[in-house]
Amino acid sequence: MPNNAISPRKPALALALSAMLPGLGQLYNGQLNKGIFLFLAFVFITLPFIAFIALMLPPAWLLPLLVLSLAATLGLYVFALYDAWKVARQRADYRPYPWQQPAIYVSLLLFGYLSVLGGATHYVRGELIESFYIPSESMRPNVLRGDLLFADKRVNCAGCKRQIRRGDIAVFVYPNNRTMLYIKRIIGLPGDEIRIQSHEVFVNGKSISGADNDSSTHETGGDGRYLYERGETGGYAVLWRAGNEAEELSITVPEGEVFVLGDNRDAARDSRIFGTVPLRDVVGLARQVWFSYSPETGVRWNRLGKVLE
Repeated sequence: MPNNAISPRKPALALALSAMLPGLGQLYNGQLNKGIFLFLAFVFITLPFIAFIALMLPPAWLLPLLVLSLAATLGLYVFALYDAWKVARQRADYRPYPWQQPAIYVSLLLFGYLSVLGGATHYVRGELIESFYIPSESMRPNVLRGDLLFADKRVNCAGCKRQIRRGDIAVFVYPNNRTMLYIKRIIGLPGDEIRIQSHEVFVNGKSISGADNDSSTHETGGDGRYLYERGETGGYAVLWRAGNEAEELSITVPEGEVFVLGDNRDAARDSRIFGTVPLRDVVGLARQVWFSYSPETGVRWNRLGKVLE
């Protein structure tokens, strides 16, 4: 029951509380149900829900839906601010409930951030989707230095529908330094026989170079030689420098591991150097570029939303 003493609500305080945590200003105004709803909607309905839906749809939908999620989150945040301020102005004769104490607000703030909001954020980044910055040229021409991309993290988990396939662009823990993450293309799965002869890659005795393309190579000024390869997920271009020494390699991928190569074959540290990568160390599959910036040319507008294959 409310107290007998009148304690007018202060609009500035209601606004500040909502700014710290959506829904907290509504609790200050005595709107318990609305406060709980706004808080739960802010935490669960916006980013985790839309991120999950986006990952179930074709890759091209990912960026637009995550932008929608951000817009919905900001819209809900602004609404919570305005609503708390407006209602507080109307409650000059308000009689607070016994539970409306500063210690309760502080406890709810800490609980909301450390437990609920922190847990939801950790779940999205750990289990659904995470953004990564690309600092190297090892995956050129498909992933460029300065790209910011989304990676689908629903891999290597019990019941995951999306299995790792040849041709996937994977983010994984670097075997020689477990504090670092690398990005490379998966060429071979457990048990596959991989052979590299000159600039041609064979998987289980079959060449993956030039498959389903009218021409397997073409030259570009200064860059070197492009070859086209095909994995289970589609075709992609790889770059070899012109005039480099031919490579010879033969390996059988151990059980529980994958063989990875950089698309920029002569500028990549990959399984040719550090060996195969444990499947358990693959943390995500690159899905879509959401921003790209080059120090030389600025924002690469044509790469925004590019689906990675």
